[in-house]
Amino acid sequence: MTIYLNGQYLPIEEASVPVLDRGFIFGDGVYEVIPVYSRRVFRLAEHLRRLQHSLDGIKLANPHNDAEWTRIIGELVARNDGDDQYLYLHITRGVAKRDHAFPNPPVTPTIFVMSSPLPAPPAALLHNGIACITAADNRWLRCDIKSIALLPNVLLRQMAVDAGCAETILIRDNEFMTEGAASNIFVVKDGKLLAPPKDNLMLPGITYDVVLELAAANGIPHEVRRVMKEELFTADELLLTSSTKEVLAITQLDGKPVGSGKPGAMFARLHALYQDFKRDVMRKNQD
Repeated sequence: MTIYLNGQYLPIEEASVPVLDRGFIFGDGVYEVIPVYSRRVFRLAEHLRRLQHSLDGIKLANPHNDAEWTRIIGELVARNDGDDQYLYLHITRGVAKRDHAFPNPPVTPTIFVMSSPLPAPPAALLHNGIACITAADNRWLRCDIKSIALLPNVLLRQMAVDAGCAETILIRDNEFMTEGAASNIFVVKDGKLLAPPKDNLMLPGITYDVVLELAAANGIPHEVRRVMKEELFTADELLLTSSTKEVLAITQLDGKPVGSGKPGAMFARLHALYQDFKRDVMRKNQD
């Protein structure tokens, strides 16, 4: 595996970061995940806008402009195997003495980019759906920042693993659903697709955007608003989306079946539309 670190392309085994990097000491940094299909980076402009939003949120200057990011990312994709990849971008405030306040004057940010294979979801998951649990959303109030300080998400996701499930769906203030520990969640009720709003309590997913665009383009009733806890537990269908998992049906929640307990009609339609979109759009150059 070839990675990019601070201006160099090198084998991951040769990469190292000083122990006083603020990402290591404080989790002081942000990240981004970008899928690549047929060696073409998907919606790079949208991902770079989300990256900029995260950098602005932690008051860290972007170390590269869009053209420079495009060059770095394109070179990394070319240097790694596999037509389908996903990229992990990681930017920290840099190396400085341990002090909670920002280094003054600023230091050079640490920039790390890695490519990994992007497999399609297994057929068994598409046929059977996945099981999820729910938990209180006990994270901070800036979930719209894609922070590398992901310990709350790690603990929430581990709850699902310990329960033999795929994901933890988060409920804020015992009132409304926000998202999954590492995904976005849609509720289907009476033929309508319900999506939580983009605000400070959830990370706005790029796949989330695609699903809503597909719904709008194909006449699928949908609404973006607060999704209450009661609607989650009485849903006809539940869908999970992310860049690496695409669209999956949630067929079990907290040990009980969702709807019929099998992937439903809305999942079947949106999954088919997503596959068409991936074939016709994602695998074509996004200029």
